Amino acid sequence: MAADLFDELSWRGMVSDATEGLREAMAAGPITGYIGFDPTASSLHVGSLLTMIGLARLQRFGHLPIAIVGGGTGMIGDPKPTQERPLLSREDIERNVEGIRPQLARLLDFDSRTNPARIVNNADWLASFDLLGFLRDTGKYFTVNYLLQKEAVSRRLESEEGISFTEFSYPLLQARDYLELFDRFNCTLQMGGTDQWGNITAGIDLVRKLRARRVHGLVWPLLTTAAGTKFGKTEAGTVWLDPDRTSPFRFYQFWLNTDDRDVVRLLKFYTFMTKAEIDELARATEERPQAREAQRALARTVTALVHGDDQVRRAEQAAQVLFGGSLDGVPVEDILMVFDDAPSTEVSSRPDFVIGDLLVEVKLASSKSEAMRLLKAGGIYVNNQRVTDEKMRLTTADAIDGRLLVLRKGRKDQHIVKIRR
Repeated sequence: MAADLFDELSWRGMVSDATEGLREAMAAGPITGYIGFDPTASSLHVGSLLTMIGLARLQRFGHLPIAIVGGGTGMIGDPKPTQERPLLSREDIERNVEGIRPQLARLLDFDSRTNPARIVNNADWLASFDLLGFLRDTGKYFTVNYLLQKEAVSRRLESEEGISFTEFSYPLLQARDYLELFDRFNCTLQMGGTDQWGNITAGIDLVRKLRARRVHGLVWPLLTTAAGTKFGKTEAGTVWLDPDRTSPFRFYQFWLNTDDRDVVRLLKFYTFMTKAEIDELARATEERPQAREAQRALARTVTALVHGDDQVRRAEQAAQVLFGGSLDGVPVEDILMVFDDAPSTEVSSRPDFVIGDLLVEVKLASSKSEAMRLLKAGGIYVNNQRVTDEKMRLTTADAIDGRLLVLRKGRKDQHIVKIRR
């Protein structure tokens, strides 16, 4: 089974570059490979999810995956294209590392009897080095000329701010990671996005110089959308894996809103669907684009992977609310999540609410006469049910869980009324 991984990654479009002989090394038997995760936040995001799935593929094809969390390299930070990263405190990094661990555990099997996954923290060795020892044992094997050729370094040298010695030294730290993992676990593969190729080859060179062994690297393309924007960003910001940062509903909607031009590629990258299954969804997108079958499959599969099947069910039920579906049985928390962009008004509890007066109070109607006109025309909905009775009185019994009314004018003009108890 392990012999098929390189071909699997190739048809999925996930081999942008690879070292010579990697295909043969994979075919020869199980190998140990790793990917690094920077603890710059307490959660990973959908960009990081691609690398997590890369490790999961490695394991599913019989190899041994290592997830390295950069408790040490996080103190320095991988050079950004335009400016230096803000330095985090040791306490912030440790807190972020603890937030990342359970997210990795959702995709990797740490209890496998044949090829268990590992999580290691590079602070275990980098934090124990003394400066002189590191310069002698690692820095000695890299020329400044070699480091200047690295794309991340050369880009920063051309920028107005330049690059600090702190970030200039980052490739040496990551190279040391590869050497340490080779010595400790016989790790012979590092994977990542194309922006990591320079750091990966630095590690390959260090292992070759100090251990006279050949190790490998593989990178996949950095994702951009068909519109030319960076994948994983929305108007609301980064799409996180932490449900407290990006709700499962918003996470599901992110994938559901995928452009037709991007959906097949994302199915290849982010799911474990077979080629035949993805080819069928690609045909459906061409023949019946309005049905959005591929987008629904993508949203369901990735949301289940990160948040579980129950959250998929809740997200799909909540999505129906947006299109006028029944609110029966939908938890208040889910309704608030669906309408978190809608304006809201908090009102005190009272025996009843005259519908016309309430519309004016929350400014869905500018006057009582306009409220009457809207009601007569059938343009007002309460909890997704059309209301035409101009004298209707609402009570807390009509409210969801006795504390929430969803008012709608026309098709899209929503307003949430929260009743104080």
